[in-house]
Amino acid sequence: MTLSKFVKSLAIAAPLAAVAGAAHAGGFVAPVVQPAVAPVVETVSSDWAGAYVGGTLGYAFNGKDRVGVSQTPDGAVYDSETLKLSGANHGLRLGYRWQRDNWVYGPELGFEGGKIEDSFEAADGYNAKSEIKNVLALRFKTGYLVQPETLVYGIVGAARAKVDYQTQGTGAGGPIGYDDSFNRTGYILGLGVERQLSDRWSVTGEYEFANFGKERLHDGATGYTRATPKYHNVKLGVNFRF
Repeated sequence: MTLSKFVKSLAIAAPLAAVAGAAHAGGFVAPVVQPAVAPVVETVSSDWAGAYVGGTLGYAFNGKDRVGVSQTPDGAVYDSETLKLSGANHGLRLGYRWQRDNWVYGPELGFEGGKIEDSFEAADGYNAKSEIKNVLALRFKTGYLVQPETLVYGIVGAARAKVDYQTQGTGAGGPIGYDDSFNRTGYILGLGVERQLSDRWSVTGEYEFANFGKERLHDGATGYTRATPKYHNVKLGVNFRF
């Protein structure tokens, strides 16, 4: 064996001998790698509690008010055509809500005005017009935070509407000449979503169905008519929390 080969063999054998010695002395221990532990992230709800004020812009659609005419209060009603109520509306609201974990709930008082209306001149001899002048509503909203800044909620409430109503003409149901206003109490059901923009400001989108039942109206002579105002409404709004 040449000198160079002998030196190379020693260079290779020395580390092997050192490892073998260590294993003989105390045993070879492989390094222990600790498994990575994912951090626990707690969901923290934003603060939604407190009083707020806001405003809305909406559009009512697919409203229905079936116009009927009779000559006695409890007699047979002749059905004419249907008023299909629709139109823009705007409102103001004042509310207060409480929060428990991700649940948010509370009452809201709102007032809306605009022109939710329709009219017709029927071939059967009658014409009619209905316009909902304003609505005062007390709503209760209950929602759940699907994200800290996003609230999805349901709406239930009682509402009182002022309606300008007109039914005139002579047809199969007899003569009538009603032209006046009346107030009617009904209910509101809906769904909404609210998104916080900051600690104070938020925006909303809502769908509501308003139904004011049936109101029998007398023209002061022999004619009676019935009003059945109902409509759907979509609204965009903004809130400011105190």
